[in-house]
Amino acid sequence: MSGPGQQAARGELTPASGPDVLLATKLHAPGPRPGLVSRPRLAQRLDDGLARGLLLVCAPAGYGKTMLLADWARRAARRAAWLSLDAGDNDPARFWRHAIAALDHLRPGISGRAAALLGPPAPPSFEPLLAAVINELSSQPAAGPALLVLDDYHVITSAAVHQSLEFLVEHRPPGLCLALASRSDPPLPLARLRARGLLTEVRASDLRFTGPEAAALLGAAAAGPGPALPGEVVAALAARTEGWAAGLQLAALSLRGQRDPAGFVAAFTGSHRYVLDYLTEEVLEQQDEQLRTFLLETSVLGRLSGELCDAVTGRPGSQALLERAEQSGLFVVALDEVRHWWRYHHLFADLLRVRLQQDQPGRAAQLHRAAAAWYEEQGLADEAIRHARAAGELPRAARLIEEHFDAVFYQRGEQATITRWLADLPADLVRSRPRLLLARATVANAGGEVAAVEPLLDAAERAAAEQAAGEAGEPFTPTVGRAASMLANVPALIALDRSYLAQFRDDTEGTAAFAALALASSEPGEWLLRSIAHGFLAVAEWRRGRLAAAHSSFAASSAGWRTAGQPTVTAWGGYQLAQVQRAQGRPAAAERTCRQTLEVTMPGDGPPRPAAGPAHVVLADIAYQRDELDKALRYATEGVALCRQFVYGPPLAAGLATLAWIRQARGDPDGARSAMSEAARIAAGPVSPLNPVPAQQVRLQLAQGDLASAARWGEESGLSPDGPLDYAREAGYLALGRLLLARAQPGAARALLGRLHAAAVAQERPGSLTEIGAVQALALEAGGDPGGALDVLAGALARARPLGCIRVFADEGEPMAVLLDRLATARRAGLAAAAEVAPGWLTRVQRSAATAPRRAAGRPGRGTGRPGPAEPLTPRELQVLAMLADGQPNQAIARQLVVTLDTVKKHVSHVLAKLGAANRTEAVARAREAGLISLPAWPAPLRR
Repeated sequence: MSGPGQQAARGELTPASGPDVLLATKLHAPGPRPGLVSRPRLAQRLDDGLARGLLLVCAPAGYGKTMLLADWARRAARRAAWLSLDAGDNDPARFWRHAIAALDHLRPGISGRAAALLGPPAPPSFEPLLAAVINELSSQPAAGPALLVLDDYHVITSAAVHQSLEFLVEHRPPGLCLALASRSDPPLPLARLRARGLLTEVRASDLRFTGPEAAALLGAAAAGPGPALPGEVVAALAARTEGWAAGLQLAALSLRGQRDPAGFVAAFTGSHRYVLDYLTEEVLEQQDEQLRTFLLETSVLGRLSGELCDAVTGRPGSQALLERAEQSGLFVVALDEVRHWWRYHHLFADLLRVRLQQDQPGRAAQLHRAAAAWYEEQGLADEAIRHARAAGELPRAARLIEEHFDAVFYQRGEQATITRWLADLPADLVRSRPRLLLARATVANAGGEVAAVEPLLDAAERAAAEQAAGEAGEPFTPTVGRAASMLANVPALIALDRSYLAQFRDDTEGTAAFAALALASSEPGEWLLRSIAHGFLAVAEWRRGRLAAAHSSFAASSAGWRTAGQPTVTAWGGYQLAQVQRAQGRPAAAERTCRQTLEVTMPGDGPPRPAAGPAHVVLADIAYQRDELDKALRYATEGVALCRQFVYGPPLAAGLATLAWIRQARGDPDGARSAMSEAARIAAGPVSPLNPVPAQQVRLQLAQGDLASAARWGEESGLSPDGPLDYAREAGYLALGRLLLARAQPGAARALLGRLHAAAVAQERPGSLTEIGAVQALALEAGGDPGGALDVLAGALARARPLGCIRVFADEGEPMAVLLDRLATARRAGLAAAAEVAPGWLTRVQRSAATAPRRAAGRPGRGTGRPGPAEPLTPRELQVLAMLADGQPNQAIARQLVVTLDTVKKHVSHVLAKLGAANRTEAVARAREAGLISLPAWPAPLRR
């Protein structure tokens, strides 16, 4: 699954399995084989294209693309990195892990330094990874051009791989050239690259062997007793095969021992496929029974080694047969320097498999079964699963997927690989196995398909019940061990997934109940499942406002994750813990938590991991609240960049919201709106336990005078001043209080804020009391209680001093600046209410509030298209305006405001003058046009 904890759990709880023993074979350029013909005319074209950046060698199978590139790279003795691709490389995480391993040959150490950006979990975009690789290659350019060859690129069908490769092509560092060998044009911007002179192409017409080249190839491949081939025979073969390398090589092998070469050449005509079938038959018939049988039986293997072939055929001596086949020129390619691993030419292997099926129906399944067993024993899941499927052993394939799921998905981040494995299994088989259903639910969660998760959980529960009612199921042995496995305990994982869904649905009680069920269902040794369940219980306590209990659970889990050195899960837990500590009024503790998190998430060398992003986001907001804007901007910039690659979205939304306030404070309202809008888009998806972004956006709208947008939020939020309070919506209620003040409804705001204050006191949440107090003071001032406003403000300032919170006051704008000035005057006058505020602290807050951007009261933000008043309306004038809109006469207004009739008339006169209106009706119309008031569409409590 990929809820907050589960996504973060794609960590490194146990050491990854040993290095892929087959990866080395993918990074080895094929060596020279008997009969190889040098082709200087093509080598010169490739040489000329090195500086252009992209070489494309594109032709159908059998045209010698791979041999051309390998021979060219070897003969020129240039620095070359080689990667032979296969279908498994359609997983972008695997593709770039392998490509960077290849580049390590050009820049030793680059794979280790880039590993942090590869995950796990896999990043949502590979551009930051590639940017780091490009910078690394550019930082120390070596003498002469470097080459990265991607062989068999036609097997890549993943759009994500194509897009990321295009990024590398467009931004390649100086001195790096990419070469692609493919049977078809890759979906890259070839026309644009061609027009810019950045592409060199070698096509089938170029690869066809010329007469002299064909003579050299035939002479070398058909070497043996007897005279050399006559020129007319060579010309006829070149014409029959149209210069096709595979056809020429097979023809040369077939000609060995022929007494009448000319008659033999004249005996076949037709398409390439006919030539290939015919000549393969001729070649096979010339081999002895032992070698022919070996070739047919091992054709089911993508790669071959002596040990593997012994296991598959059931006979010893395979290594000697592989060497003999290579020496005979039988399309066998060595994949390493020591000739331990090999492969057949793809066309030759295809034809051998067809012949095997014709000669021995059913034998292929037996061979695949033996191959699956060998690969399973070696821990090579992809190959084992492929051969199990080919053998028709689907239950075995399903078991292998289950056992390797945690390692492949969580530890290597290869989501596309899991998707491919599951897609290749029959739906009925998946439905019968609860772990496969949970694997599918995990993939759905990771892809943002939350709606698909619950039906899969229901199906997993049914399948588990059916398994329990039947015979005992097969034992489950995850390759990562039970402690680090999510699939180890089906009931516990189902409960954990449901706990996450409850969080997504804003269901605190469900979150707690299912997390408790997950704990009760798990075993003591299932550490990962239990630690995440504890984390989800902490989330529920946090949402309830029980900060001490939430802190205890988060602190215990986070300490364990840090000790285990798990960057991703540590980042999630540390972020949550720091947020709770800040809510407790302990920013210094939150700062320490972030520093401890960074010790795990920031490697000693190379780029920082995406998991370091959430800690930077928290540090940015702490610095911002202290009015350390430059430091806050550095942290926010770094944090947002890293969080774009982090698997869990809320830290990115929070970082963008903080960045918006930094820009607002630095006088960049457009930039502030842009950052906040992006934060709102991200927060619209699966959210954190307490999603502050909508409330932050309303605050920013009010700070910029965009009352109309804020009012729309008020109508749509479902919140009302006398509605039931809960801690999870505290930020929203505070925003509502500010909106009520902007709409000149201080009485409703005061009542709401009083209830919020009482709840924060009852739950011992000092972190909330400072902000509530700041807004309360403004409500008291607007409601005509200046003395009470100063008392409350003084108390809020006293609480804020040890926390260093300045922006909570400064961001309230001009009304707060005026109130702070009054408090300073009262303190100088010796009034008791102001005595508890330290003068130096008050001066610091005053200074920040005085330099904060001013908002025009009620003025719409840029882009509304509605004119504001010539001069801002005061809070009292906004109250009067609202009453005018309600149609109240002056006498009623005077009674409600407890002022004289003359005072009301003066207020009305000022309102008309500022709005440029001749009468009440026109004033109300212009006020609505400017967004100062709206048509009554509010819940009844808001219209009091």
